[in-house]
Amino acid sequence: MAASRVLAVAELVENQASRVVVDGVPIAVVKDSAGDVHAIGDTCTHGEISLSEGFVEGETLECWAHGSQFSLLTGKPLNLPAYEPVPVYAVELIDGDVFIDPNVTKEI
Repeated sequence: MAASRVLAVAELVENQASRVVVDGVPIAVVKDSAGDVHAIGDTCTHGEISLSEGFVEGETLECWAHGSQFSLLTGKPLNLPAYEPVPVYAVELIDGDVFIDPNVTKEI
């Protein structure tokens, strides 16, 4: 399956996550302060919480409920209580739009 357009880069607010659902897969999309766009699994591995409702700080997305921070680059949690990583998806930027294939995760 090919990547799907999920939103325009212009719709992203710097250092704030946006939730998209692609083929039934919830994904948090983040444009960091350097302008890079990241896509990670939107569900916290500790408590079934939407990560897109959390806080972006540097290259991390923090779960608002219990404070676990996940790397936007690797999906790995950087602190407890979460200890399982979330998937990281490849992002394609084409003509100002963000494309993600939920079946293609980045190899870390």
